[in-house]
Amino acid sequence: MSAHSSSSTSAQTTNSQKRRQSAGSALESGPRKKLTTQDPLVHHGRHFGRAMHAFCNVATLLTNSIILLSDCAEDDLESMSAIERQEFAIFWELLRTVPGLEVRLMESSEEEVMLIGELVQKGTNGARADDTKGMKSAIIDWITPKGQSLNPHIPRNVKSGRDFNHKRTGALLCPAGLDWANNETKLKLVNGQIQVAGDQWPVFLYANYTYDTEDPWNGLLRSGLLVSAFKHISLPQARSIRNQRQPGLATHESMVCAELPRPPLPMWQLSILQLLDDPDEKDEVDQLLTWWNRQVFPLCSDAEHLPSKDSALAMIRQKRAEYKERASIAS
Repeated sequence: MSAHSSSSTSAQTTNSQKRRQSAGSALESGPRKKLTTQDPLVHHGRHFGRAMHAFCNVATLLTNSIILLSDCAEDDLESMSAIERQEFAIFWELLRTVPGLEVRLMESSEEEVMLIGELVQKGTNGARADDTKGMKSAIIDWITPKGQSLNPHIPRNVKSGRDFNHKRTGALLCPAGLDWANNETKLKLVNGQIQVAGDQWPVFLYANYTYDTEDPWNGLLRSGLLVSAFKHISLPQARSIRNQRQPGLATHESMVCAELPRPPLPMWQLSILQLLDDPDEKDEVDQLLTWWNRQVFPLCSDAEHLPSKDSALAMIRQKRAEYKERASIAS
């Protein structure tokens, strides 16, 4: 072996040893990831977007509400427009949800208020992106009839080919009152001759995907598809949603809508919220909320239950009753 060949072999061996040393041992754990901290407002923003308002411009909401606070008394709602009252109600929900936010806003400069809005918005947008991404695959199972398959096939991780371009999603997205089985109507929806307005709700919002022209409230927002979407998004995230003003109905309609349709989402959601907030519709909305609570929390009921015999609750109530009876006799 020549001296040159021996030198070359030695150099290769040395380089190989250096690479192994720099790589470290495969039997040792790698370096720890640096811990990163995230402002709690981002976390609160995720809950805000899911449970209260999915398409809210948070910075504008904060700015407008602070101006309203300075211009009129808190209880002077009569002087506000309907939109202002709605924004103000959402603002107070946000304050109630985020501990210390009101004090923080009052002590912040205009730039700091904008930063707070950006952080909450980051959480809201992130939650919506995560939720729609997570449902992209699951929703295929929800809309596939039991024991059947979709024809043509819809890829789980691709949005294209859905909308009105597929017979199954098109049937679900068809505006209530229109007949998807009518070939002329179907063609006009596919090619865009029929433009779906924000207040034309898709039939998948209705129980059994059936719209009752004589009673438009019948089955509205009682679709099994909405319940599946709600459970998929909310129950793993927060079991306390039932304590909110509404059980996330508008939010989850919007999430399902993000996977299926192409109507203008903010207007579509706004029209739903306007209906749910209309005082004239209170009886129907209360019935709707009761129905949703039973679907999502079947073990809970608004009706009062008698405590089990000999339970701790029964004993506490018995002791309280005895105490009140002795107190009334002594007086």
